[in-house]
Amino acid sequence: MSENDKVNTGHNIENKELIVNARKPVGELGHQILDRMNKSHENMAQWGVSHFDIKEDDLILDIGCGGGRNLERFATQITTGKVVGLDYSEVSVEKSIKLNKKSIDEGKVEVIQGSVSEMPFEDNTFDIITGFETIYFWPDFINDLKEVNRVLKKDGLLFFCNEAVYREGEMDKYDDLVELLDMKIYSEDVLKESLQKTGFKDFEAYTDDENDWICIIAKKE
Repeated sequence: MSENDKVNTGHNIENKELIVNARKPVGELGHQILDRMNKSHENMAQWGVSHFDIKEDDLILDIGCGGGRNLERFATQITTGKVVGLDYSEVSVEKSIKLNKKSIDEGKVEVIQGSVSEMPFEDNTFDIITGFETIYFWPDFINDLKEVNRVLKKDGLLFFCNEAVYREGEMDKYDDLVELLDMKIYSEDVLKESLQKTGFKDFEAYTDDENDWICIIAKKE
């Protein structure tokens, strides 16, 4: 969520019926929030992906693919590889398919409806797994990380990018949003501890303090 998606003066969330769809887009408002997020998250996404490289034969999974903009981005960087989008929202899957129809027809992109908690992939499948603005909503963060670890290849890269990071004494601005979306905002320390606990190594964190952005990179042990 960008600042435009967050709060206005007085900590009242604008367009609550629209913003609540950031968690799981449904119906026409779901389509609207996905269009909005494809645009408002773009600067963060470009900043985030500048911190790792993609090879043309990589198999990439984007968890919580939303409106499909990052699938589109990755598809331009592979030739013999493949990009898979996973989302538990039917509207997100529909939107991602529409945006990436050409790459889907070419066999470069696939979009699947499903949950991070139980993914329909074989062990050790992917070279890179990404999540943009999605881990706030994972139902069981530790067990979901274990599931991510399962489908990632040894030494494969895990990447998260968020527009909100927990900082002591600075979280009042998120109170209304956290309550509305039932979301969890993690600190860098919690992310590091959680990844180490679930079989990841080589933890790296990058922050953009001006925008409150954070991206996390780790590898499967």
